[in-house]
Formats: sequence, structure tokens, C-alpha cells
Amino acid sequence: MRRLRYGAAMSLDGYIAGPNGEFDWIPHDPDIDFNEIWSRIDTLVMGRKTFEVVNQAHSYEGGAHPGSGLQKVVVSRTLRARDYPNVTVINDNVADAIAALKAKPGKDIWLFGGGGLFQSLLDMGLVDGVDVAVVPVLLGGGIPFLPAPANKALLTLEHQRVYEKSGIVSLEYAVKKRHGRAAA
Repeated sequence: MRRLRYGAAMSLDGYIAGPNGEFDWIPHDPDIDFNEIWSRIDTLVMGRKTFEVVNQAHSYEGGAHPGSGLQKVVVSRTLRARDYPNVTVINDNVADAIAALKAKPGKDIWLFGGGGLFQSLLDMGLVDGVDVAVVPVLLGGGIPFLPAPANKALLTLEHQRVYEKSGIVSLEYAVKKRHGRAAA
């Protein structure tokens, strides 16, 4: 079965974006092998807000972004599939739809951005891993990595790496499961 992994850059004080959604505080580190990271996944799952940011950046840059060629799945109550023919839009029965996606053959699935969607899918017991790049910056506010209130989830460290040039610490965790659900 494919794994659903939440991946995000996070400030040391726990934010994945600044107060206005900005992410210009994330430094480029030439030692981070994004090609290797992208090679492990074939599907991106994101919420509407993250999808809109990705779409806007893609249109603004006028070229391919690293997620090009990957299956894109957007969880949204407001977007309609007919408006986005190259995207799978999930409007309801989210748990069933994500479980079905995980059951299909393929590579891992990246839950891309969106702490609120992460919280919901974690509470449903659907998140298998948490990959966080801790950036050495204190934002003082913004969009939290995991919005409160949230259920407790136990994690097991699988891999860690310090990137000396930027000071970024990469941490990869498995979510401990209990009775088919995330530990509560």
C-alpha cells in the first residue's frame, strides 16, 4: 500500500507560511536533492488554498514547476472537477477517497502544504509519515504546521539530516498506528 506523507518546510517556531501565506523565508540550499525527493512520489494531495497558490505560481512563472507530471488531487468543498480537467477534485467522502488512492499501485503520495488538511487526514488515521524541514527562522506568527486543537499522534524517527549551508534540519517520521488509525 502507498504511504501518504505530509511534507513541509517549517520555521523553528512552528509555521509553514508567514501571516500572509508567504514562504520567502525558506532559503535555497544547493545540497537538498529535490530530484531525489520528487522521484519518491507520483501524486500530490493538497487543499484548495495550497492548490490556488501552486496554480498562481505556475501561471506566474510561465513554466513547469517540480510537481509537473504528477497526479494532482485537491480536497475542496468549493472547487468543481469540471473546471479542472487535469486535477482530481474530492468534494466529499474524503476518508474513502484518500483510502482508495492509497490502495492503488504507485509511489508514495505527498500531502503538500496545508496544515488544516494535514490535521483532518491525521485525525482520520490516513497519514503514514511526517517529513519536515525545520528552517532556522522565527516568524512569530503565520500558518501553523498543525493547527490547534489536534489529537496527539505518536511518531517514530526514520531519518534525519542537517544541511550545513542553510542550517535546515530535515526530519522524517513514521506515524505510529494503533488499531488501523493514528495513535491518539
